[in-house]
Amino acid sequence: MAILAQEASRLNLPLVTEISGKGRDPFRILVSTLLSLRTKDETTRRASKRLLEAAPTLERLLDLPESEVAKRIYPVGFYRTKAGNLKEIARELVRTHAGRVPDDLDTLLTLKGVGRKTANLVVTLGYGKPGICVDTHVHRIANRWGYVKTKTPEQTEFALRRKLPDRYWIAINDVLVAYGQNVCKPISPFCSRCRIDVYCGKRGVHRHR
Repeated sequence: MAILAQEASRLNLPLVTEISGKGRDPFRILVSTLLSLRTKDETTRRASKRLLEAAPTLERLLDLPESEVAKRIYPVGFYRTKAGNLKEIARELVRTHAGRVPDDLDTLLTLKGVGRKTANLVVTLGYGKPGICVDTHVHRIANRWGYVKTKTPEQTEFALRRKLPDRYWIAINDVLVAYGQNVCKPISPFCSRCRIDVYCGKRGVHRHR
């Protein structure tokens, strides 16, 4: 992890981490993470900016018509569904949580459209609480190393919770997303550039550079 952190520091931060670095705001993290699902970072970045300019708070999002939300977040993947989910989340948070984004995983998972990846990012980046966010990069790389042997991101999260020292829980997503986007790519990873190549089991790697 120390070697990977050094390498990742030279790479671009994941989008949600970049947004959270401007001030720990669980609302902004929740919105940007929901928009990022099935969407490229640059598209998410522009969509998040457009929406958060018009709705920088939960109350402003509640006042914004769903059609306007959809217009501002287009062309993120499933933008109409995400617009509806965001409006429903805003109503639910005002109705049952006094307008506050929850800081615990189980409550976040009751919100429409919120899965474990989104909930963990809100808990870790929004509130600084322990959690492990597992996206496709974390799932792929942890299995590629042979550190875990799992079939789904959710299985990977629980395997890492059992095995990974908790001091690395929050950091592992930032590090592996940056590394996965630039070095340890899904197809033909740059093993010749990887400083931890000697530790990697290369499971599932059929071709590398």
